Amino acid sequence: MYTNNQILVGKTSEKKELSILLDKANRHGLITGASGSGKTITLKVMAESFSDAGVPVFLADVKGDLAGTAFPGTINEKIQSRLDSLELSGFEAKSYPVCFWDLYGKNGLHLRATVKSVGADIFSIILGLSEAQEGILAIAFAIAEDEDLQLDTIADLRAVLQFIADNRADYNTKYGQITPQSVGAIQRSLLQLQNQGADKFFGRPMLDIDDFYKTTNGRGVINILDSVKLFQSPDLYASFLLWILSELFNKSPEVGDQDKPRLVFFFDEAHLLFNNMPSYRLKRITQIVKLIRSRGIGLYFISQAPTDIPGEILAQLGNRVQHTLRAYTPAEKKTVKAAADAFRTNKEFNTEQAILELGTGEALISFQNEKGAPEIVEKATILPPQSRMGTITKDERNSIIAASPLAANYVAEPPKRSEYAPPAPAKAETKKIDPSQAQAEALARYSSKYNTGGKPAEQPTKVEKPATKQTKTTKRGKSVVEKSGERFFTNLAGSLGRNIGNFFKKLGK
Repeated sequence: MYTNNQILVGKTSEKKELSILLDKANRHGLITGASGSGKTITLKVMAESFSDAGVPVFLADVKGDLAGTAFPGTINEKIQSRLDSLELSGFEAKSYPVCFWDLYGKNGLHLRATVKSVGADIFSIILGLSEAQEGILAIAFAIAEDEDLQLDTIADLRAVLQFIADNRADYNTKYGQITPQSVGAIQRSLLQLQNQGADKFFGRPMLDIDDFYKTTNGRGVINILDSVKLFQSPDLYASFLLWILSELFNKSPEVGDQDKPRLVFFFDEAHLLFNNMPSYRLKRITQIVKLIRSRGIGLYFISQAPTDIPGEILAQLGNRVQHTLRAYTPAEKKTVKAAADAFRTNKEFNTEQAILELGTGEALISFQNEKGAPEIVEKATILPPQSRMGTITKDERNSIIAASPLAANYVAEPPKRSEYAPPAPAKAETKKIDPSQAQAEALARYSSKYNTGGKPAEQPTKVEKPATKQTKTTKRGKSVVEKSGERFFTNLAGSLGRNIGNFFKKLGK
């Protein structure tokens, strides 16, 4: 519940309120605990309260049970009993403004990104590339940028890779060694990604990150990414959340400390982000975590144990909720001790023992005080959520999606044919062009320009291109066949020029 510029999360047995101070909410946070311990309830209570405070929220729904936030909850006997024990006044069942998103475009607005916007680093994570392969991919992105090549879809990326492999002799000196073996390995990984249905993720219109910062009637919109299917590919799930986090960091202005955050981002199953992450990439994420608070964004990581989070990042998480953990093995006992040591000691109880004895819906809590220092840890009961807890029907979801004011902005564009591929069937009113035609037209144009006598060369028929929808802010690059045509024409002109020169040299002799 939101009250007096505070996010009320739980109460102690003495009815002491434990709240996140709204102006300290951008100091980030951590929610940990074993499966079934109540982490999702805590996340939901926080998200609802931030919304009531006028703060937009982004979260991923990996089980489908957060979608009910769009509908009022039910105060049943169990919830009423908890309300009575907490002596909680002003509680009401209500719905919240929700915007559903989905990378597959079925259970929410179609959240898409261009390959170029995702970048080589995150694409390398998605594909699980080796260091050498990652270097080749970085070269491909650099050449696409320098040569102004189109890089929207996976098909575009495969075309660019083929293009640089075919012309690697021209690029090796400037960009580094390009080996066909590494290009081939990347192509195989991309093919596997396409077979998983990832084509739906890449393309236009791409996400406008400002659409996450919406409010309605003074309440923040809760952006819910449907991740039930996405979570079946854990690397893909973590990579896309990392991309969204990077977009927020790169495109949000510096605002410093404010009365409340501009956005709160919940990263569920956060351990997936850090699994087998190389040190140089971890350093980059740590930098984002440290600096993004000055952009008014609070990050809250959800995982089973604090040890899932690298120490340097863990040190940045000032608001913490620890649910119960289980300790049956020496490794698990070590994890419990580490979790207990992360809190300021409370002389009233043994923190380590308390973690093992917590019931469902109970937690150890320590939030930052007015000075930005962590409070002494307290045992508390978490508030119940005010919206529905659980899944929703397809009709209910569709009604929310259709009512979204953003719905018209995220209708997927028809895929633009990548010209490196065999031409698709042409529409009646348009003509198609393929690489061989492009080469023939380049030769015809050259012959016409440099013809010194006789019948003028026949001009090629002008090729009409189908109209394609353009975004208002982003320019498309050249297709690979356009670049290949340019390269062919340049090579052809040079070759003919040398031959003509040699001919006149012989005449001179």
